[in-house]
Amino acid sequence: MEKRNSFTTGPILGPLIRFALPVLMALFLQALYGAIDLWVVGKFAEAADVSGVSTGSQITQTVAIVITGLSMGITVQVGQKIGEGRPDEAGRAIGSGITLFLLLALAVSAVMVPGAGAIARLMQAPAEALRETTAYVRLCSAGTVFIVAYNVLGSIFRGIGNSRIPLYTVGIASIFNVAGDLLFVAVLHMGAAGAAIATVMAQALSVLLSWLLIRRRELPFTLTRADLRMRRPVVERILGLGIPIALQDLLVSISFLVIMAIVNTRGVIASAGVGVAEKICAFIMLVPSAFEQAMSAFVAQNVGAGEHRRARLALRGSVIMSAAMGAAMFYLAFFHGDLLSRLFARDPQIVAAGADYLRAYGIDCLLTCFLFCFIGFYNGYGKTVLVMVQGIVGAFAVRIPIAYIMSRRAASSLFHIGLATPSSTIVQIVICLAALAVLRKKLGGERIMHTGNTR
Repeated sequence: MEKRNSFTTGPILGPLIRFALPVLMALFLQALYGAIDLWVVGKFAEAADVSGVSTGSQITQTVAIVITGLSMGITVQVGQKIGEGRPDEAGRAIGSGITLFLLLALAVSAVMVPGAGAIARLMQAPAEALRETTAYVRLCSAGTVFIVAYNVLGSIFRGIGNSRIPLYTVGIASIFNVAGDLLFVAVLHMGAAGAAIATVMAQALSVLLSWLLIRRRELPFTLTRADLRMRRPVVERILGLGIPIALQDLLVSISFLVIMAIVNTRGVIASAGVGVAEKICAFIMLVPSAFEQAMSAFVAQNVGAGEHRRARLALRGSVIMSAAMGAAMFYLAFFHGDLLSRLFARDPQIVAAGADYLRAYGIDCLLTCFLFCFIGFYNGYGKTVLVMVQGIVGAFAVRIPIAYIMSRRAASSLFHIGLATPSSTIVQIVICLAALAVLRKKLGGERIMHTGNTR
């Protein structure tokens, strides 16, 4: 049978770290898809192509974020069924999820491929970069089925406690993405369109490799052809868990798109600079994101097995480990943003703009280690509505208003606009702590972060 981490018995931190590290590496390699695109385009193409990839990747990343949020419904349900010792029900959840997400992928492509130009204009892409942005969005949207398939397969493996296979497949695909970028952008001079083609081809390869590995392994769940259909109760459960997360992720991502649109009104240099900063931030946020996914899978299995104390101890440990890395990321982003920006751009003005925006994200690094671990904890418990609420409040009650107000000030810089992000994170943490107090009360006054025996 497929070897998986023992989440419900034995040590806590060891299995959690062993699970989180491959997740971290897989997220790192996934982030390379967009980062390599931007790096190659920044080195071998024009500012319009950099802006096109920056804005276009924000749009396509929004789609990927929503799919990832929805697929969390599969991770949580599969994890809980595995924890309960019901592999047949886990298989039915997987089969229904595969069918559901295939239909979703086709629907997204049908809307975004013909609507790429309108979406680019809605994002207020600079006029000189409109064609490049449209091409990037259209080509990436045509490969939505591969984005969806990768995320569904990843959610399945995370649910059973295996984070290695997604790492292997995305690692190999990343190598092909680098080769494709160099061919289509550096050699054939296709600009933003070439970067999009390379990305889609690499994603397709990742899905193919994942499927081949699945067929060669015996897995801890039962999946038959009869399971590959949408069973209403199973689909409702997947959507009930996934929709709040996806909606929260969508609206939060939209809030960043709104900020990008605000920045785009300042011209192509500001647009490209923030695009560079966002790509760097994708790497900066990898550690808390990895612990969020690890916590979701770990907590889900322990909730299914009735091991609530283990879930709470894992929360404490993940916060401590994530905070240590957050401090290091703060130092790099706040004090050395110019060095990081030079990894993706050669224009001194773009580098300066990216470094200015990164200073604000450096502050956020000190906060997200808490927020993301709480989100993973609540996801594993199935409290996805809470996750949705805190995300929406942070995005629309704090992040967008502050970004807009700062942008209207004559003397404001990209740093001031970027401060909207850590401001919203503070509010979200307060909401999570308040929810923790409520959960503590429901559990009979037991301290959630208790390190001793339960009472």
